[in-house]
Amino acid sequence: MDLFGNSHPTELPFETSLGDQVDAAWDQHVQGYRVAVPHGEITYIQDFFDAKTSDRALDYCQENDSFDWKQRSWRDLSPADFGGIQFKNIRWKQDSISLFGKRSPLPRLTSWYGDSGKPYTYSGIRSTPNEWNKGLLYIKQKVEACAGVEFNSVLLNWYRDGQDKISWHADDEVELGRNPVIASVSFGATRDFLIRNKDDHKLKLSFPLRHGSLLVMAGELQHHWQHSVPPRKLVSESRFNLTFRRIGVS
Repeated sequence: MDLFGNSHPTELPFETSLGDQVDAAWDQHVQGYRVAVPHGEITYIQDFFDAKTSDRALDYCQENDSFDWKQRSWRDLSPADFGGIQFKNIRWKQDSISLFGKRSPLPRLTSWYGDSGKPYTYSGIRSTPNEWNKGLLYIKQKVEACAGVEFNSVLLNWYRDGQDKISWHADDEVELGRNPVIASVSFGATRDFLIRNKDDHKLKLSFPLRHGSLLVMAGELQHHWQHSVPPRKLVSESRFNLTFRRIGVS
């Protein structure tokens, strides 16, 4: 079915166990769904960026001086080999966190970009922003026009394949303020994005975030709900996720 026509899909493109506690309405203006849950709001647009733009963004995140990113299995690279790659557009790194008294590498790669003076701390990791580049600013401006929010930072996550993941958490750090708006853009392999209620883990939603999709979390969602990207063994391709935020703005 053509999502950009005058009608919308007859079945919801996501799964939920909330029953009548969720209200999903098609918004013709944004060509996506407005989803209301207790203490939270979600906007879900499956085809926010067209195929040409999405494909270019996928290349943009991987362009480098050493490897053919269209053929390379990034999982095969050792940390030393990966550290020697000069990426043309994004400054990727693999941070570590403390778990049970020892340091462990994050099961994904990350990069932090934003306005000067907007550092971000999460899971004990403090990131100083890289300077905005042309590609990220283009994506940011498109997302801002839809979300109605001016963002000053973006956290990029690179899930090299289905082994990479992010555990249950909420984006409720002090720097984000009360009721932050978080806009999440995805390029590459489709991965499941799960949301669950903090008090009742049986209350869940599952959104398939595919190539070129946009999901915006708003309202009190970060204070009452958690989200995760679980591992998926059958996924062999990379997924890039850009989560736009406002740091230190009251």
